[in-house]
Amino acid sequence: MTTSQEPLSIKKLFSYLIIAITGKETEFTTGSIRKAIFMLSIPMILEMLMESIFALVDIAYVSQVSVNAVATIGLTESVITLVYAVAIGLSMAATAVVARRVGEKDILGARNAAVQAIFLGILVALIVGVFGFLFSEEILQLMGAEPDLIAEGSGYTKWLIGGNITIMLLFLINAIFRGAGDASIAMWTLVLSNGLNIILDPFFIFGWGPFPELGVMGAAVATNIGRGTAVVFQLGILFFGWGKIKLALKDIALNIKVMTNLIKVSIGGIAQFLIGTSSWVFLMRIMSEFGSEVLAGYTIAIRVMLFTLMPSWGMSNAAATLVGQNLGAEQPERAEISVWKTGKYNAIFMGFVSIIYLLFAKEIVGWFNDTPSVVENGGLCLQIIAMGYIFYAYGMVVTQAFNGSGDTKTPTKINLIAFWLFQLPLAYSLAFIFNLGAKGVFIAITAAEVLLATIAMIWFRKGDWKQFKV
Repeated sequence: MTTSQEPLSIKKLFSYLIIAITGKETEFTTGSIRKAIFMLSIPMILEMLMESIFALVDIAYVSQVSVNAVATIGLTESVITLVYAVAIGLSMAATAVVARRVGEKDILGARNAAVQAIFLGILVALIVGVFGFLFSEEILQLMGAEPDLIAEGSGYTKWLIGGNITIMLLFLINAIFRGAGDASIAMWTLVLSNGLNIILDPFFIFGWGPFPELGVMGAAVATNIGRGTAVVFQLGILFFGWGKIKLALKDIALNIKVMTNLIKVSIGGIAQFLIGTSSWVFLMRIMSEFGSEVLAGYTIAIRVMLFTLMPSWGMSNAAATLVGQNLGAEQPERAEISVWKTGKYNAIFMGFVSIIYLLFAKEIVGWFNDTPSVVENGGLCLQIIAMGYIFYAYGMVVTQAFNGSGDTKTPTKINLIAFWLFQLPLAYSLAFIFNLGAKGVFIAITAAEVLLATIAMIWFRKGDWKQFKV
């Protein structure tokens, strides 16, 4: 095993950057670990950065509509994160199994896993879509929305949840690309998706040109069109493209054995994210008690956080792929070294970002909405959560490393402890019993993430994940 770490010149770094974003190198089980991390992380960071840029642009457009419109997005996305939980859980299984098969040089097995994952995603998305389309007003009411907010925002909820199949397939197919080491394809897919979203948003929200003025609902319509177009592009790559996983019509068939294995791996992942996202729903429900302006500030702060958490998540996804492929190639020690190196680079990045947020939080929130209460609460949220950023860095990478090995049950247990048993009781107690209000919720979020990272690193050092089979 080679792990040479020769110094990188600016010229060589630039050449690596070009190779990374064009996807010309997909072998990550040999050679320099640092180079492998770079080659995988760069397209994944750019992919997630594009997602977070869209999140910021989207909220900037919607902020021009009304405070209720911003709050609608916050409430709807807290619910649709339950869809994300299923999508991410299935995606973790797809990445783990595809990466393991690629590491074993079993491309046929990787293709089979890809097809079964897509089948599962379509089934779940159709069920959720019908429910969301029919009961959008009831969903917002359940989340504590006031009548005027429901009247203005139910169209957004209807079309975003109703069209969740675009979210599901975008997640799943990109997970297949990442597992195969084709991170650049996943990156270009999100460039297309979010680029279209950004362009179409103002046309549908404000009624530019021949388009109707749909208000906040227009944001959901633009999102569905952008993501749907990207899914068509993904399918084109899978069937006619240049990726490592290339499907043929003969591959489109149910394989119960492979699907059962995917379900088995994904159950832990789905449970893991359902725990995390359902706790987020409860936090949003607590926040709704403090009024639309506080809720809007919280929503803006979370969107701003995504701008940096998404790139950090990109590095974490790189760790998952490296773990899966190196375990498939029977190199567990190389897999472990990759995780700790990725965690270190992520911590450096997140530490730098936390300083910016601590110093300029209110100014940043003020770019999106200048209502004093919104700026005050959004800025406070950003500052308190940024205090735990270095812990988040390691927590995200190590958790994804477990998932990349196929051991999705361990992070599920960690999430259960950190979020349900610790975060929710603490948030409620600080907010209402100790009368800290929204500030108590922000403190609970940071404390839970610090606890999660600490437990995850201790558990990871035990090394049981190295023996996991998928």
